[in-house]
Amino acid sequence: MRIGISITSRYVGAGPAVAVANALARAKVAAHAGLDHISLGDHHSNGLDANYVQNVPMIGRIMADWPSDRPIGGLFLLPLWNPVLVAEQVGTLAAMTDAPFILQTGIGWGEADFAAMGARLSDRGRHTDESIRVIKALLAGETADSEMLNIGGASISPRPPRPVEWWIGSGIGDVPLRRAAGEGDAWYAHPGLALSEVEQAVARYRALCDEYGTTPRVALRRDILVCSDDNEALKMGRDMIAAGYRGLDESQLIFGGVERVTERFAELAAVGVDDIVIRTMNVPQSVALESIALAGDVRSHICSHMR
Repeated sequence: MRIGISITSRYVGAGPAVAVANALARAKVAAHAGLDHISLGDHHSNGLDANYVQNVPMIGRIMADWPSDRPIGGLFLLPLWNPVLVAEQVGTLAAMTDAPFILQTGIGWGEADFAAMGARLSDRGRHTDESIRVIKALLAGETADSEMLNIGGASISPRPPRPVEWWIGSGIGDVPLRRAAGEGDAWYAHPGLALSEVEQAVARYRALCDEYGTTPRVALRRDILVCSDDNEALKMGRDMIAAGYRGLDESQLIFGGVERVTERFAELAAVGVDDIVIRTMNVPQSVALESIALAGDVRSHICSHMR
């Protein structure tokens, strides 16, 4: 099992410079903790004071401090992007690292988000499929056309010097799981799944991979909090749930001391999760940095447990 991190992008009320500094500090701690890979999310039209740092420039800056032999990547909500632009950004970023670049995809959500970006929510499924086709062609050095997306004669350079890892983000329905099994190197499962849902979806995804003749890999995002004091982490986590934390409950979050979090990660490994992508829960920066550092201890425990 690999344990990576999706760096928090939103720092409400922090101020632009502080938001960037917070993200960079978390990335540096993650590198020192030995986490296996790092990525950033994607969201647009975030309002006047959300201070949501954008993935492409932040990934480029984080690369200056991140070990070049460990994968780095980013999420692209494909219906909100021109696929030629995605391919160009990925080609340049991938040329800046010695490790495979992780290209995470999502289909997006919310009428307001789509309206702000000039896209239609009703088109997101077919737009995603067509974008994947176009981006793959461009990264392979081909010229791409798409009548659906009004693209003609596109080609790009630089291209990734080594194959990218395609993580297809989706829910647990048959259509999105088929997309992940047929088009991706991994299924990137969203953080709102309980353990029982993960187990059932993994079984279906693996069956679809058998059908398509592809190799299954399951990556799961989880919001977590790790503290040196298990009781303190439990109290903080449960207080956040009581306050309505992202509409999630204790079955969808992981918080506690190193031993408790290790046990929860081992449960996910037992049902077929290959990569856990952590995101620190919404806590002060100092607590988040400690949590990321202790996630490195969790990784060491998991590696020892699985030998």
